[in-house]
Amino acid sequence: MARSRTDKLDIAVLLPCYNEAATIGPVVRGFRAALPDAAIHVYDNNSTDGTALQAMLAGAHVVRERRQGKGHVVRRMFADIEADIYIIADGDGTYTPADAEELVRTLLTERADMVVGTRRGVHDDAGRQGHALGNRLFNLLYRMIFGPDFTDIFSGYRAFSRRFVKSFPAVSGGFEIETEMSVHASRLKLPVSELELDYGRRPEGSHSKLSTFRDGAKILWMFAMLMKETRPFAFFSAISAAFMLTSLGFMAPVLAEYFQTGLVSRMPTWVLSMALMMISFMLFTAGVILDSVARARAEQLRIHYMNLETPSAMKAPPLSDTGPTARPGRGKADAA
Repeated sequence: MARSRTDKLDIAVLLPCYNEAATIGPVVRGFRAALPDAAIHVYDNNSTDGTALQAMLAGAHVVRERRQGKGHVVRRMFADIEADIYIIADGDGTYTPADAEELVRTLLTERADMVVGTRRGVHDDAGRQGHALGNRLFNLLYRMIFGPDFTDIFSGYRAFSRRFVKSFPAVSGGFEIETEMSVHASRLKLPVSELELDYGRRPEGSHSKLSTFRDGAKILWMFAMLMKETRPFAFFSAISAAFMLTSLGFMAPVLAEYFQTGLVSRMPTWVLSMALMMISFMLFTAGVILDSVARARAEQLRIHYMNLETPSAMKAPPLSDTGPTARPGRGKADAA
């Protein structure tokens, strides 16, 4: 990575932490060695094991966030810290600080707004089989709903441009925050990239804060909410179809009886089927209307993102007036 480009950029390393006293010191020192000019920020999320002290002794700027949950910490970090490039990682030592330089280089050379460090071997070392299975299922579900932009939506090792960070309306409170980041990029069709990196094991004395079932349920709920907000037509159409099929199931025997005898003996069943059919039509109509609203909101977010200033060191170099990229009409006449 060319030093001349990064020397002009402010880089911030963001480390959200909860009870990571055993690992945060080496992680901070690793990032300081990898990116000597970067500012390293540790946000302590009510730790009880001396995480904040170990981070300060290692040379990090430490702030306490009282709202419990990684999403709350990330929202606070993105609001508080001003930089040109942001790198976020976990404080548990599972991500290699030396890879940060490659993340920054990829962000600059590909002029991306987010680079995700996908985890090599995460399915083999996810702590528990439930975690590995959940990773596969949720990544597959993401690609089905929101598109094929990402292969590891739960990676906590990412690099961002300032435009991404300051346009990201974080609403998640917990581990769903990575999913929300990915959906934000897919929704606005931002330039993103992935970089496969090694994923390490937690050292002795460090324990995962992720609960397979509780956090899995939260992430699934976040999928549903994000689909409702970003793809309301598909969301409400699916529910509408379920109501319509149920209605037809109740309606079929009543209609069969009517065509055979000319009578409707099960009037309550007929009324129920018609009520379900009306609900189906209402849900479909809601999906059509909310789809227009969602498109307008996406346009506003895109305009806000475009209005954010890009540092000159991250902009594309100007086109030369000579050679195959020169504009027509620029030649000897201009030189004269």
